[in-house]
Amino acid sequence: MSSVLHPPNSGKDPFIAATYRPVSSHLAIAPPVSVVIPAMNEAENLPYVFKTLPDWIHEVVLVDGNSTDDTVEVARGLWPKVKVVEQRGKGKGDALITGFEACTGDIIVMVDADGSADGQEIVSYVSALVSGADFAKGSRFANGGGTDDMTFIRKLGNRVLCAVVNRKFGARYTDLCYGYNAFWRHCLDKIDLDCTGFEVETLMNIRVVKAGLKVQEIPSHEYLRIHGTSNLRAVRDGLRVLRVILRERSNRRALRRMAQHSPMLNTGQGEAP
Repeated sequence: MSSVLHPPNSGKDPFIAATYRPVSSHLAIAPPVSVVIPAMNEAENLPYVFKTLPDWIHEVVLVDGNSTDDTVEVARGLWPKVKVVEQRGKGKGDALITGFEACTGDIIVMVDADGSADGQEIVSYVSALVSGADFAKGSRFANGGGTDDMTFIRKLGNRVLCAVVNRKFGARYTDLCYGYNAFWRHCLDKIDLDCTGFEVETLMNIRVVKAGLKVQEIPSHEYLRIHGTSNLRAVRDGLRVLRVILRERSNRRALRRMAQHSPMLNTGQGEAP
């Protein structure tokens, strides 16, 4: 892929001006960026979310989870070109998969609709991707990151689960259960998402490692939800994440056993000299 950092156009070359999107006074990018926002009854929070989104992004894909408030109308008022996709299934994983399918950008960014993520951080994620990473993973515990919305129990559970994933899959994560991530769209072909719930974030983090993709953590600050209450439940969701980890570990062992017993590996046996 030839996406590279490039200085902004001075107005002399209309082709460059049309190809590259200004990010700042000294930086521009070529690949179009899609932002996916799964939302259900988040009308009060969307003004804060959209206010932080950079104007250079290619598109915003709002996945509406059958909202009963004015979520869709508010989104269209804030971002007239927003692409609204109706979610037919249930769960955050299903919403994200639906949104990913609707994206047309080369880079996809996942942003929550509760106001906990700062859209101004997107430039850091995109910079990591155009500099060579396949997957830019947000971390609240990397140097420079932070969180205003984590209880001691959730923090402890995240640390334990993160340690398990690092040990079992050879990852080097500092944060596991965080949904602010960005990646090249072609990565979807290698991680084959099949999870409909909140644990989809953990599944993505595991499968990018299993696929041998280059991951770079991005320090990120998680803010408090602005309006409404979260659907997260520490024990329930922690157990769901653990089941995903165990399932992926079992699948990895099964594939290894299949490879060991595959006749394709015995190319040096039984052959004539």
